[in-house]
Amino acid sequence: MKIKPKQLLRQLTTWTALLPLATTVLVAYLGTVLWSLKVSMSNSRTFPSDEFVGLAQYQRLFDNERWLLSLQNLALYGALFILACMLIGFLLAVFIDQKVMAEGALRTIFLYPYAMSFVATGLVWQWLLNPGMGIQQAVRQMGYEDFTFDWIIDQDKVMYTIVIATVWQASGLVMAMLLAGLRGIDDEIWKAARIDGIPTWRVYVSIILPMLGPSVATVFVLLSTAVIKLFDAVAAMTQGGPGTASEVPAKFIMDYLFGRANIALASAGSIVMLLTVLILLAPLLYARSRAKRAGGAK
Repeated sequence: MKIKPKQLLRQLTTWTALLPLATTVLVAYLGTVLWSLKVSMSNSRTFPSDEFVGLAQYQRLFDNERWLLSLQNLALYGALFILACMLIGFLLAVFIDQKVMAEGALRTIFLYPYAMSFVATGLVWQWLLNPGMGIQQAVRQMGYEDFTFDWIIDQDKVMYTIVIATVWQASGLVMAMLLAGLRGIDDEIWKAARIDGIPTWRVYVSIILPMLGPSVATVFVLLSTAVIKLFDAVAAMTQGGPGTASEVPAKFIMDYLFGRANIALASAGSIVMLLTVLILLAPLLYARSRAKRAGGAK
């Protein structure tokens, strides 16, 4: 089939418009990933080195107690953060879906924290949780002298303070995405449920939530990615302290990259984090491609 000059020009224009994006992906993303992989298998310190050491840096990484602690902290944080965000976000979405008054204002209020940077959020919550000037001090000034809320300086509880701050910020995004899914559900389902006398909670659990599967999966991936790259809130609130009690992988990588001048070990950590993200994305991409093939077969 002969391509007409106008069609050829249109295709050429399209590919030309995509050229900057393709260049960015190939050079800025793929190129830097390959460079980091190469450095992680070298004996580099302050400057890159071509001395190949294989997987030695990865062995050193997983022999490092600070790295293992950061993984434990991230696992605890991730489980609590994702569970709390999805629960609170879903409840907020259900609340707003009831056609409440001032719906637009409420949506804005709940979503506004997500528009703030994690650094600003961390600094605000650092002040609120500071025993000498925040919530604890305010309650004691009201006459409750024995009240104690010093989690941010408690090594066993400091990670919970980061969960509180980040859940406050991210729940609005979950609310917005799940609310969009709820608004796409046919009202006839609710009418049929009322006629059959099915309790509201049972409708949500047995019917609505399964129909929100794609939205929930997307939210889960976004929250999981946010967990893996957690850095700003920790840096603003605790700097990884007290001691290394709130250490997370991203902070470990940044410290070894800039503070300890060990770019090989930092690169090994970043590659491990990248593989974790890919592992999280793979099931979602597979499910979407399978659904697309099934839809095409019909």
